[in-house]
Amino acid sequence: MLIDGHPVTFWRLIVEGDRKATYGELGGLLRDLHSMSVPAGLELPAFDPFDKQELRISKAPISEDDRVFLRKRWQELRGQFEELRFETPKGPVHGDAHVQNLMVNDRDEVILIDFEAFCFDHPEWDLMVTAVEHHSLGWQSDEQYGDFVRAYGRDLYDWHGYDTLRRLQEFGMTTWLMQNVQENEETAAEYRRRIAGLRNDDAPRDWRPW
Repeated sequence: MLIDGHPVTFWRLIVEGDRKATYGELGGLLRDLHSMSVPAGLELPAFDPFDKQELRISKAPISEDDRVFLRKRWQELRGQFEELRFETPKGPVHGDAHVQNLMVNDRDEVILIDFEAFCFDHPEWDLMVTAVEHHSLGWQSDEQYGDFVRAYGRDLYDWHGYDTLRRLQEFGMTTWLMQNVQENEETAAEYRRRIAGLRNDDAPRDWRPW
């Protein structure tokens, strides 16, 4: 609403229940989201994995050597992204689809939150988050990821473009964290783990959730 020329928004309070959402629920919710039609007249942007990267690299309190490396990797990823060919139709995409962006209310309803990156693009952008967390980082058990795949109906790991999306996801996770390396030693140590992983793409990932 506009009140005396000022925009006013109203928010509905979500009263949380006593459990967290599961990966199976995330998969089912994304399946339902991706099957929806976008209403006529609603214009949504495309997903842009590079929109904040240059600013992050320029402003982050990191070494110049890291900055040079990240800019080079950024250009490499842009080239790989331009060659990527999707086989799925575009539709509504959340843009940051992980279980931490699900809430379970006191009626045991699972609610998707955080629509900052909501867009119109290929569903792979949503699937890559959990796929990378499992296949590359090992953050979910096989059972948890299996629940996600069964609920959604697809494992992105089987797609030819998975490795490109993995690199994009890991790059974004690293540049997001590096903005805060001066906050404490734990954050700085995690950034060092992640940048070391980017420098050695074949090395096992011992990254920690943040």
